[in-house]
Amino acid sequence: MSRRDIRDSAFKLVFEQLLRDDDIQELYDIAEEIDEITVNDEVKEIVEGTLAHADELDAIISGYSKSRAVSRISKLNLAILRIALYECLYDDNTPMNAAISEAIKLSMTYTYQEDTSFINGVLGAFSRDQQKKNGEADA
Repeated sequence: MSRRDIRDSAFKLVFEQLLRDDDIQELYDIAEEIDEITVNDEVKEIVEGTLAHADELDAIISGYSKSRAVSRISKLNLAILRIALYECLYDDNTPMNAAISEAIKLSMTYTYQEDTSFINGVLGAFSRDQQKKNGEADA
């Protein structure tokens, strides 16, 4: 299973959890029953990490979303942003640029063009700030 497929399955589960607010294990079980979403350890790692850090990730999103409060961001966009930020902050095997690029690809597949621009803007501003922070830490 490619990293893109893993991320796509994780996105669908995080999105579903945002819509239904069901226990994640129940969503895993449903996904396995219908056999349309792959659930493996790599998918679970992204899903559970994203859900565990949701409040922190939402605070970051709120700081970079100048035009929309988190409560006004579509669930699709929120799921994409949370996963991308989770990967940027907590997945040492995924470079920040790759996480952002993959988030944009997910957005292009599942959302509208203006949503892709919004996601790109939030993640781009986050990335620039992280690079500045890392540059200062190296100095």
